Amino acid sequence: MGLTTQPSEFAADRSRSLFSDSLLDQEKGENMSALRFNEDLCKTCPTCDCLVKCQYMDFSVDEAREAMIRIYEGEDSFVLQDCVTCYGCEEYCRRGNHPFYLITEKRQEKGILTSPRAITRQWINIGEPLGKYRLGEIGKKVLSFGFMPEFLHLVKGKLFEDLMPSYIFGQEFFCNVVYIHFANTSIIKKRLPLVMDNFKELGVKEVVCMHDECYGSFTSLAPAYGIEVPFTPIHYFEFLYNRLKELEGEIRPLNIKVAYQRPCSSRLSSDKHHFVKDIMQLIGADLVEREYQDANALCCGDILGMIFGYDIRYDVQKRNLDDMIAHGAQYCVFNCPACQNTLADKVIKRGIKPIHMIDLCRMAIGEKPETES
Repeated sequence: MGLTTQPSEFAADRSRSLFSDSLLDQEKGENMSALRFNEDLCKTCPTCDCLVKCQYMDFSVDEAREAMIRIYEGEDSFVLQDCVTCYGCEEYCRRGNHPFYLITEKRQEKGILTSPRAITRQWINIGEPLGKYRLGEIGKKVLSFGFMPEFLHLVKGKLFEDLMPSYIFGQEFFCNVVYIHFANTSIIKKRLPLVMDNFKELGVKEVVCMHDECYGSFTSLAPAYGIEVPFTPIHYFEFLYNRLKELEGEIRPLNIKVAYQRPCSSRLSSDKHHFVKDIMQLIGADLVEREYQDANALCCGDILGMIFGYDIRYDVQKRNLDDMIAHGAQYCVFNCPACQNTLADKVIKRGIKPIHMIDLCRMAIGEKPETES
């Protein structure tokens, strides 16, 4: 994530205005947006799935309800210590009441760090806007690469020819979701409105989010805090599916067995998860039925290991890879480049080929995947 460029004229102007001061000293500033959380929705919830379905803690319905009420009221709960930040409860809550964001808020209020302060600061520094970013030939519809340089190489070919080179890349457009792993919503509430201002200044109307985390930020995190999103976000899975339908005559069924590695950020956009199966059916890839998929998916384990240590990383990765092997997967399909960076070598050692969803779709229309170039 260290790719640097010379700032454009736009970049120079913005770095002198919105981003001239370090945000590290503004984490506890005023005028922050408040989380939209309704305690009554928890009190009346018949299932309390947010915690009952948790893969890392055990609760009965009554215990889960009591825990969430205690957390909301600012009381102590072992949840604040033991939550591994997998985002799962955001998907499990069907009332849209943002239990994970609440847990994150209360952790920060109580000073319960999920990782050493130095590591948290390092991650905050990584995402700090510095006026260095790339802009393509900006139109009303753009591809957003967030702050993932891998997309600068992945996004090419027929799938994107109608939209490239209208793209954005850099910290000034970074979604900031990662900081909820570190129990830090204040930095998000400071930076995300500035990101929205940058989009607004570009005048874009539609943003195809190439990183799942960005889409989750714009459709879940921002609305939860009342932050205005001045464009229509489009998940790149939906974009890929629609583009493949346009190119359907060029698709040659792949006839391979694949396992899908679902990232933690996908929990924030579960309404788009169906496109995984839709795309696989369209390109003739057999998505194997296994234990750890869909709502029961396990993440790549990287952040969990960074925060909670080697044992949880090893356990999550081993169960996940064993599950892929047991069900005959030939390919492991990745959504998030960070997940691919974490697991690629490990799946190779188990005899499975790692591939990004974009490259898999390119294969189906006869193009050579970037990872094989």
